[in-house]
Amino acid sequence: MAASTGRTPAAVFFDMDGTMVDSEPLWGIATFELSEKLGRRLTPELRQATIGGSFPNTLRICAEHAGVTVDEATADRLREEMFARVADLFRERLEPKPGVRDLLGDLRSAGVPAVVTTNTVRPLADLAIDAVGRDFFADAVTGDQVARYKPAPDMFLEAARRTGNSPVDCVVFEDSLAGMSGALEAGCVVIGLPEDPDQVPQPGAADLGELNGERSFVGVDAHRVGVWFDRLSGV
Repeated sequence: MAASTGRTPAAVFFDMDGTMVDSEPLWGIATFELSEKLGRRLTPELRQATIGGSFPNTLRICAEHAGVTVDEATADRLREEMFARVADLFRERLEPKPGVRDLLGDLRSAGVPAVVTTNTVRPLADLAIDAVGRDFFADAVTGDQVARYKPAPDMFLEAARRTGNSPVDCVVFEDSLAGMSGALEAGCVVIGLPEDPDQVPQPGAADLGELNGERSFVGVDAHRVGVWFDRLSGV
């Protein structure tokens, strides 16, 4: 088979938390604090089950672990408190992961739109987008802008719609299994970069570590993404 020269994808969609910014530890702080408010600290294994999910999913896991029932008013209060805590942590500590800005800049130079696709609600997503660089992105689809959170495909379909492309012509970078699952269901080419080195990507998704030699964006440019897109889309 001839070596691929790299067919440019129509658009590239990036998850935010854990993919472009190292925010999962910050979400972890707030999640453990939430579980303690409910009466029982999560185990590390249960914390893993909240990664890439929505607040309702996180609250359900914490409440079930504590053996408590949370009414709607309390859930709303806890949500506001948790998001305020995460916002403070974002302002204090958030930085883009190595190589992210270089890749985004190269995609912009190549005329390939980059879109944020994140379960995080818009006010918190905006803080993370600003930490990376708002000018790099053509758009952002957040968890409060679609009917269903990941692992549903909704936000990937919406991102494709906004860029005027078919999902099959778009590449998605995702760290969570939930996000990979939604992107695959949407029909996108998916490249996974789970934080846990022992975790493999969702079946059907490629592993950034195998493609790039490490689960990092260091050294990745628009041409290399095109080569991977060629290979993974079967062209």
